[in-house]
Amino acid sequence: MRTQTNPLMGETNPLMGGGPQKSIFTSNTKRRRINLLAICLNIFMPWFLFCSVMAVMSFSFHYSHPTWAWIFTATCGLISLVLAVVALRQRRREKDPMWYAFASVACFIAVMAGAIFGDMNFWYNMQPFYNINNLNTYPDVNVANTPGQAVMDAGRVYFSAGTKVDTSKSMAFKNADLYCVAPIVMESQQQSTYDMWAVGVNCCGPNAAEFRCNTGDSKARAGLRLMRDEQRPFFRLAVQQAEAHYALNAPHPIFFYWMADPVAEMNAFADDGFKYFLLAMFVHFGFNVFCVVGAIIGVSKFGGNN
Repeated sequence: MRTQTNPLMGETNPLMGGGPQKSIFTSNTKRRRINLLAICLNIFMPWFLFCSVMAVMSFSFHYSHPTWAWIFTATCGLISLVLAVVALRQRRREKDPMWYAFASVACFIAVMAGAIFGDMNFWYNMQPFYNINNLNTYPDVNVANTPGQAVMDAGRVYFSAGTKVDTSKSMAFKNADLYCVAPIVMESQQQSTYDMWAVGVNCCGPNAAEFRCNTGDSKARAGLRLMRDEQRPFFRLAVQQAEAHYALNAPHPIFFYWMADPVAEMNAFADDGFKYFLLAMFVHFGFNVFCVVGAIIGVSKFGGNN
């Protein structure tokens, strides 16, 4: 009697001839089934790990407990190692470990990406916000009679009426970028020391008296503290050049970004941090779904229990 295999079900029809044929999820006489639970776990588990690690590395926990933040990240990374061990055991039992192996790689990538992008988000956005927020706020500061030592813990400073940036005494120090400084002064008062300086990067010319760092804003009369440790030495060198060039005395220079509303600028750091965190969440979810769909297509074409 002739037989024929049903191409969709992988079953043999006794009325038609031919041997067993492969269906979409079938190899030889074995039926291949898509494991919906494995698919859901491989979509959501790496994404959950990515979101958790990036949240821990981006926000206040990293600021308050940096060591524990990295310990948490390393612990999440162990999940990929456990899944790799399970995949190896499944292979030794002559079972297809495809979804375990996929989950191991996906979780490893998720933890690494969450740690890298979370740390970058913390460094560029959230850390400056937390640093400034933890410092003091000084209202109505008269720079003519307030030495730098009196406001060393300043994060936001609101200057007295008549305060301006003296662009005639500006200076720039070049180290790839131009690090620009200009003293903050009172228009009608003489100063023996110049401890408060407006700063900016690449907003002045290479020569003296070419400072353009937000000085065009007529409402600006406040300062937001410079928090980038890697930039501070170059601004100090620019101040030393200004001291020598203009015969000034700046024993305790403090650097500020000259602006009208330091609170809005500070909150912009936090807004950017949350924005990039949400963007990274959606991008990683789309990437992970794309990888899972690719794995399903690979199973459908090449077979394998899953």
